[in-house]
Amino acid sequence: MANVSWYGGPSIHAQRWPLNSAESPAQPLVSGDLSANPDGFGPLLERFFLGSTGVTVTVAPDVSLLLSLESHQQFCLEMPVGRAEPLHYQLCVSNNVAAARRHTASAPARTLPDTALLGSPIWRYHGPEGSAAKIKRGLRSLVRRLKRHRLQEGVVALGERGTAVLAATDLVPSGRRKRQAPALVEPLELSITLSPYAGIASPLFQRSLRGGEAAGYWLSRQPRPGASSIPLLTTWKGQLCARLNVTSEAALGWYLARARDLRQALGATYVAFEGVEGNSFLEQDVPAPAELEGDGYTEALAAALATLGNGTIVSAGSRSSHLPLFVQMRPLRSDWSHAGLKGLIPSVLHYSLLGYNFFIPDAVGGSEAGATPGDPELFVRWLQIVTFLPVMAFGTPPWLCCDTWVLNLTRQCIQRHRDFVVPLLLKYSEEWQSLGYPIFRPAWWLSPTDPAAFTIEDEFLIGDEVLVAPITEKGQTWRDIYLPGEGHLWLDTNTARVFDGGTTLRNYSASLAEVPVFVKTS
Repeated sequence: MANVSWYGGPSIHAQRWPLNSAESPAQPLVSGDLSANPDGFGPLLERFFLGSTGVTVTVAPDVSLLLSLESHQQFCLEMPVGRAEPLHYQLCVSNNVAAARRHTASAPARTLPDTALLGSPIWRYHGPEGSAAKIKRGLRSLVRRLKRHRLQEGVVALGERGTAVLAATDLVPSGRRKRQAPALVEPLELSITLSPYAGIASPLFQRSLRGGEAAGYWLSRQPRPGASSIPLLTTWKGQLCARLNVTSEAALGWYLARARDLRQALGATYVAFEGVEGNSFLEQDVPAPAELEGDGYTEALAAALATLGNGTIVSAGSRSSHLPLFVQMRPLRSDWSHAGLKGLIPSVLHYSLLGYNFFIPDAVGGSEAGATPGDPELFVRWLQIVTFLPVMAFGTPPWLCCDTWVLNLTRQCIQRHRDFVVPLLLKYSEEWQSLGYPIFRPAWWLSPTDPAAFTIEDEFLIGDEVLVAPITEKGQTWRDIYLPGEGHLWLDTNTARVFDGGTTLRNYSASLAEVPVFVKTS
């Protein structure tokens, strides 16, 4: 990595662009939960690496693989000790980095998720969850507050615990239900949350064990001859749990039917699935079935969940970028570090480079506790970035963290997202479908031979025509901005000034109320 900038591979705790400054010991290249293991790899990865010299390295999906990252020195791909199969990979060389990415765009037919979600801000519910009655009152209260603050459009997202509480009272046999229930959050839409885990003390798990054949619904250790299978227990959100067996058609059919019934019973438009990432056998150091080696679980579950329709949201991706799914980005810290705000744009570029353009970023301001919770400046700078991403998501509503000015700015950003950004995303989604090009592009996409473009991690392009260069440093009201594409002209949408491409604007002004956005005019 001394003379080449590298992109692709795994998401990591404090995301970088390029990967050169990352550090990781040799470990299986398998998706994981960074909140449980910050030193591991994150929920989205591909066995694809792209170098700034125009070289690509693609490792075959059916080999066990370890990856180590040695900051600014090298990254190493190797087979685990004792494995007989060879390390099988493909190495290609193109004229430059952008040409290399274009040449790797071949893939299965790509299908769009529900693009209606692009223009719908997501409001996460953080109210009481002690009972179904309390949740319903809390949801109604949130809707009233959103209406009072003139934010009464979008989606209310209910977490896994709240969904489980409602499921216990509202999931009735579909034969007794004539039509879909009215939404709990009208006039907004509802998103519910499920996972492939079941606590061993839960009625769901207990019923499945009494069902005879249903005992095979959970991942199990391989039994000795003549012995019965025993569920492979793991932990999920602090509880001892079993995990859905995605190799069983009966288990998948039962799980998907239950998800459909619950979506209908609660009148939900969207269903989010957490816990899609990870290899439970690897975590327990137990031999895995051949079809669940590596990220086989994530790939198989994503393919099954895609059959629920294009309003499905998943928490992880591996060889599934062609499916009509939204991918929920991992939680970020409420601070200015690369584990917080500074990691957002590198994550955007990483996801989009690997083909996952329809992602939902973490809530504005971050959802993990950080050094500056409730910081209005952090909220505003975060808001300015997500305005230009596929979906705007909120955890803490602006009226709780900030003053009236920020509330008004939030309304303006939501409107700008609908009027300016969504049409751009729809335009370039057609290019993604036909050619496989990323929608969110790094500066080197237009300047593929300029070394200055290879390490820029705080700007991004939407297609070829809009450059977004936000402030990501606390207290700053200026920044250097690189305008890619020598021979092109860029119009500053704030000042109407025009600048040449292939140049750097030094100490460019950007007050707290502004985000520098440039439109390519030629």
